[in-house]
Amino acid sequence: MFNIRENRTLRRLDWPLALAVIGILIIGLITIASATHVNTPSEDRYWYLQRQGMFAICGLIWAFMIVNFFDYRALKHWGEKIYIFNLIMLLAVMFFGHSALGAQRWIMIGPISIQPSEFSKVIMIIALAALLESRVGRLSKWRDVAPVALFVLVPFLLVAKQPDLGTGLVFLAIFLGMIFVAGISLRILGIVFGAFLAMLPIIWQFLHDYQKMRIMVFIDPNVDPLGSGYHIIQSKIAIGSGMLFGKGLFGGTQSQLNFLPENHTDFIFAVVGEEFGFIGAAFLLCLYLIVLWRGIKIARECKDNFGMLLAAGITSMLGFHVLVNVGMTMGVMPVTGIPLPLMSYGVSSLLTNVTCLGLLMNIHMKQQTLHF
Repeated sequence: MFNIRENRTLRRLDWPLALAVIGILIIGLITIASATHVNTPSEDRYWYLQRQGMFAICGLIWAFMIVNFFDYRALKHWGEKIYIFNLIMLLAVMFFGHSALGAQRWIMIGPISIQPSEFSKVIMIIALAALLESRVGRLSKWRDVAPVALFVLVPFLLVAKQPDLGTGLVFLAIFLGMIFVAGISLRILGIVFGAFLAMLPIIWQFLHDYQKMRIMVFIDPNVDPLGSGYHIIQSKIAIGSGMLFGKGLFGGTQSQLNFLPENHTDFIFAVVGEEFGFIGAAFLLCLYLIVLWRGIKIARECKDNFGMLLAAGITSMLGFHVLVNVGMTMGVMPVTGIPLPLMSYGVSSLLTNVTCLGLLMNIHMKQQTLHF
């Protein structure tokens, strides 16, 4: 009886999505090993690999449990509760969090450093999907859109206060993706976008000096070549030097000789470009394209509004992460500190992404169950 059930589960699994996710994880672990084996906080050369690998295995087990033993539709009844929990969690960072790299974003739980703003992304997707479920097709007036915007604005401000503008922009991408799928009036969407552009001079006044400098070096990295522009300059050198086939695993000079900062986190794509070349980077991007394609397909084929919105929010988040992270390593996007999903080293980011992808596969599987 168990074998029959297992076979049905495997048959309903979204295999293109699952294989693409596993492929990205494997490439990520290999790249982290190459980027960090010469610079670790312990005598073990592969400390980062072992730690990320352990959480990757735990994450895959967690994702499998979500896919196989959970019904995503149960989450819509918890939207309000987890939204409140999210606000409490973000407030806790302000009072009990510890600072690193000029920002107060982390909470220590034993030896593990947790970044609540990462988990806040999946919580926002679930809570916003629950809020929008009954509003699908009813976002044609300002009074319909305003409560939804306020719903997102509060956690956005709490995250921006840390400061973590990158995660705040992810919230914006999730919000825009989900209200677009919910059927917002294009006229209102255009006005909102125009108002945002008009407010940029005002927003500029509230940015920290380092955030202003990041925008300036995005326009011209040579404005501060040994400071804020250093990351972008070294990243572009690394990617360009990889040429077509790359320098080979453990052969990237920019990464191995520590010229490339944050080579295992925010700038891990530059390591891929340097050591695996254009072919390797293109292959990785194709895997991400499969993930996004499956996410859009799952959202389009979903029979209930909550599942459709949930899939749209997850796909919007992942797409924005890939676009901004890859863009900033190539100098076509400002440096924002947004990690590359399933690739960048980090427990919070990894667990957030596998949770979202587990939910995405769960939505697909439940739709297959309805058709079965």
